[in-house]
Amino acid sequence: MNALTQTWVRIGHLDDIPRRGARCVRNGDMTIAVFRTADDRVFALEDKCPHRNGPLSQGIVHDGCVTCPLHNWVINLETGRAQGADEGRTLSFPVRLEGEEIVLGLGVPS
Repeated sequence: MNALTQTWVRIGHLDDIPRRGARCVRNGDMTIAVFRTADDRVFALEDKCPHRNGPLSQGIVHDGCVTCPLHNWVINLETGRAQGADEGRTLSFPVRLEGEEIVLGLGVPS
């Protein structure tokens, strides 16, 4: 089994994402949604709900979560886990701010 090495990629500035909104970036065939909360924290999830693959980037960001626009599943932005009675998880990615610049962590085989 291959180990994963974290590669950090600069993807834009904090102001590129509206508060309580998202911006999408591509990583191969995958779309990753990068979210900004009302208090300027950033999170990154694969842009598909674990329920029916709804586009989380088009959902409503609130209280450290995003609500899927298709069936109202609530997904925790930090863990990617469905909240409440719903079960499932979407991939989450490490993301950080360096000043105002957003840096996304992507695992690549080493």
